[in-house]
Amino acid sequence: MLTPGQIVSLTIEKPAAGGRMIARVDGQVVLVGGAIPGERVTGRIERVGKGVAYADTVSVEVASSDRRATFTDPLCGGCVYAHIAYARQLDLKALVIADAFGRIGHLELPSAVSVAASPEEGYRMRARLHMRGRRLGFFREGTHDICDARATRQLLPATCDVLDQVVAGLRSLGIDLVREIDVSENVDASNRVVHLESAAAIDVSALEPIAGNDGLTGMVVSCPPSESGGPMTMVAGSAHVTDALAIGDRAPIELRRHVLAFFQGNRYLLNDLVSHVVAQVPGGSDAIDLYAGAGLFAVSAAAIRGARVTAVEGDRVAAADLEANARAAGGEVTAVHQPVEAFVAASRPAPATLIVDPPRTGMSREALDGAVRLGAGRIVYVSCDVATLARDSRRLVDAGYAIERLDAFDLFPNTPHVETVVVLER
Repeated sequence: MLTPGQIVSLTIEKPAAGGRMIARVDGQVVLVGGAIPGERVTGRIERVGKGVAYADTVSVEVASSDRRATFTDPLCGGCVYAHIAYARQLDLKALVIADAFGRIGHLELPSAVSVAASPEEGYRMRARLHMRGRRLGFFREGTHDICDARATRQLLPATCDVLDQVVAGLRSLGIDLVREIDVSENVDASNRVVHLESAAAIDVSALEPIAGNDGLTGMVVSCPPSESGGPMTMVAGSAHVTDALAIGDRAPIELRRHVLAFFQGNRYLLNDLVSHVVAQVPGGSDAIDLYAGAGLFAVSAAAIRGARVTAVEGDRVAAADLEANARAAGGEVTAVHQPVEAFVAASRPAPATLIVDPPRTGMSREALDGAVRLGAGRIVYVSCDVATLARDSRRLVDAGYAIERLDAFDLFPNTPHVETVVVLER
């Protein structure tokens, strides 16, 4: 029986969802951090749960040829895979996807999984950073310890420069109430907005000199902290950034989005992801887009495929963006501000295509049952969590759909996360 603190030699077998790797000791599964399949490592047992133990790598006895020197603390947010050569990261993510569909969904994929690669540095357009004391950064995995965001290389250097200047400005003014800072920028970083979340009321006028930074196009503050869509005060500029998506040889598609609205976060793969999703929509057909956000897929499908799209979003901030973007789309997108569960509860004509892009938790049972009742000929399911995707795909297959294809996009380099798109035909 393994016990916390025990030092053991471990042969690493394969990846597990979430970033750890699988090894076994006398038949007991051990989930190991900081390792690569094929390696033999010395690990320290950190804790023992029901039927599984968790260990961290102390030293590497036999190293993989894919092990590389890390550029920062691997446990800093967004760097769990940083010790693994990038090409091997893609292979591991493909294995995790196939394993989840087999183990959780009991489904066989129609072909081998391929994961589209991304540049590793400066890919991230949206981030929430935490301010504790005089430090701003990401949380270290499993803790509230702050680690330097710049060292993770997820953000552009210019973005880190602006954030440093914002923090310096807050310090110089003696403002120590800000606990979280959200930053959102567009693909070319010509728009960059920050949202400050404070533990108590701040004199907003005191923030105006900070908001005048050349690298910012807007600053918003919440006092006190609020849920997305709660009371916010503009300090300067605009709370929105505007993206211009150049897909194919068509005129760029413009989309506005609020600093707090959800949006796909990888600047390098955004066009590829959108192109792939909307290519699944038959030209000139009717489509429904659930969890539509600001309208990324809905507006693009209308513009590129000539589709008539009903786009549904429950979040108030994102729904306001969706409505504005739908108006700009010239009438081919109908925006609906309503929870998905309420929308699908009503009887509606069957669309040719149903696009769903739910949160990490996947679709609720009510949402999924309602989606099935819509009777779409094709469902395009976009997901950032392979476990909930495999679960929901199983339910859709049981309801009469079949998986036609699966494609993956590495929107999150150096992490175990991957964006996956499954196309199911009725």
